[in-house]
Amino acid sequence: MKSKQKSDSPTRTEQNVLVLQGGGALGAYQAGVYEELAANGHTPDWVSGISIGAINAALIAGNTPERRVERLRTFWQTVSSNLLAEPLIPGEQARSFFNEASASFAAAFGLPGFFQPRSPFNASFPSGMPEALGYYDTEPLRQTLEELVDFDLINAKKIRLSVGAVNIRTGNFTYFDNYQQPIGPEHIMASGALPPAFPPVEINGEYYWDGGIVSNTPLQYVLDEVPRPDMLIFQADLFSARGPMPKTILDVTERDKDIRYSSRTRLNTDVFRHSQALRSAAHRLVEKLPKELKKDPDAQALHALCCDAAVTIVHLIHRRKNYFTQSKDFEFSRTSIEDHWQSGMVDVQQTFDHKDWKTRKKPTADVTVFDLADKAED
Repeated sequence: MKSKQKSDSPTRTEQNVLVLQGGGALGAYQAGVYEELAANGHTPDWVSGISIGAINAALIAGNTPERRVERLRTFWQTVSSNLLAEPLIPGEQARSFFNEASASFAAAFGLPGFFQPRSPFNASFPSGMPEALGYYDTEPLRQTLEELVDFDLINAKKIRLSVGAVNIRTGNFTYFDNYQQPIGPEHIMASGALPPAFPPVEINGEYYWDGGIVSNTPLQYVLDEVPRPDMLIFQADLFSARGPMPKTILDVTERDKDIRYSSRTRLNTDVFRHSQALRSAAHRLVEKLPKELKKDPDAQALHALCCDAAVTIVHLIHRRKNYFTQSKDFEFSRTSIEDHWQSGMVDVQQTFDHKDWKTRKKPTADVTVFDLADKAED
């Protein structure tokens, strides 16, 4: 997981935003993305995440810049510390069998610093209790967060942090944002409380589940910022919407998971690009109106929708490997964690080495999209 220092990054005139999707064990990819972004001078002003992305986001926002990679590495090495074995036989088929066995081990025995099975499951808890609504106990995660994350630093607002969860009673998406409220371990745990494995998390009398149930990416929350500044958004996704036709019933499960949890990243970006173009046009139109017409209620309503911010979105999507299986998001072997981390670093390196990025100039309006990592295989 070593990173090489690159040349100076472009002048910082945009708000740097890091958007982190949910995806369990695949989240080590995001740690690699962050390490390489930081090495290139792109430390975030705002980090937003869902599920495992929320945990990574908290580890970033809750530590000083010089400690962030160290704390990310501590977390990922801790949760993979019971799964240090390596595949005994080379080849993709053998690796697939190894990954399945590793995932089964994690499901049976839990992960250090993350979750542990209830014994005997949840039979001893009264109906309706949070402990009765999940197969695993996530108290180890609370302890890990309290050890590795400085929540006082998060609430000092040195960097913006926002994490998404779902209110079980209303079914509505909720964001916990340190610019709006104090953040504690419970907010991060709520964002990653994926049912039925993990129990819901109570916050101020309401109970929450994993935000990935509604949307597995916080991109829309970031793009809905009003007023919107110029932004450079690095979106680190763990599931790719594009993939091969399934060949087996297990492939069906994996492909279904990819489609559901990818949150249609590129489609959302295309829709935003179109809507932002309309907002920019509205801004230019209102500026052309005579002074007396600018006071018209319709003109004022149109002005409220205007936005001439320049937004750049950089897609960093963890591509599927041939040996991945339907259990890839809960396969926490040290071998796979290292692979995911390295993939994140490589994708950032490829993006920054691409001629389109090297010739990039800060846009003055509208939306620019870069999707450069391993482009030939996408």
